[in-house]
Amino acid sequence: MISVDTNVIVRLLTGDDQPQFKRAKSLFEKESIFITTTVILETEWVLRYAYNFKPLKIADAFQSLFGLSNVQLEDPLISAEAIEWHKKDLDFVDALHLAKSQASRFFATFDKKLIKKALKLTNLPVSEP
Repeated sequence: MISVDTNVIVRLLTGDDQPQFKRAKSLFEKESIFITTTVILETEWVLRYAYNFKPLKIADAFQSLFGLSNVQLEDPLISAEAIEWHKKDLDFVDALHLAKSQASRFFATFDKKLIKKALKLTNLPVSEP
């Protein structure tokens, strides 16, 4: 199994550098791939800010990539839940924070917009401290 960095996934999803795209594609075609949650988080940020991907495009790209039989995620259930909430207009990093915090009594934040969206989109207790 090979763990990949953000830039490998970005090359694969954008094809913006053809030689690197071909190498990334070959790697994904031939190897078992492991993707950490931190790489997923950074990839979302790069796609959003550097490539102007919209949330649905990012979610669709992630679901296609993560659905490959040779791809294993560090935390697949958490990642899947974060992607679903992101598709419903929750910022990806906030969705990931919430998904990873489900075992806690509540998620404390001063971000009123996050509280409102989280209460609407999830079953999680989110409030100000």
